[in-house]
Amino acid sequence: MQVNMLEAKSQLSKLVPAAEAGEDVVIASFGVPVARLLPFGEPSGLKGWGRLKSLGAIDDAFTVETETEVARLLQGGR
Repeated sequence: MQVNMLEAKSQLSKLVPAAEAGEDVVIASFGVPVARLLPFGEPSGLKGWGRLKSLGAIDDAFTVETETEVARLLQGGR
């Protein structure tokens, strides 16, 4: 469903449950889609440190020295 900005403002309490139910809610400005209302989902990706431990051994290229160097470079070091 596509609604204009004013309608979305006044009907938000009805649009949110529609989005939660899986309906595609698009908010338009002067007939041009500008936003989509989506249900909030669980974040994807790893859920914590050590989750890949069961996949096997770490390559020999990853040493304490390598980790230190990468951290230094990521923090803007030269």
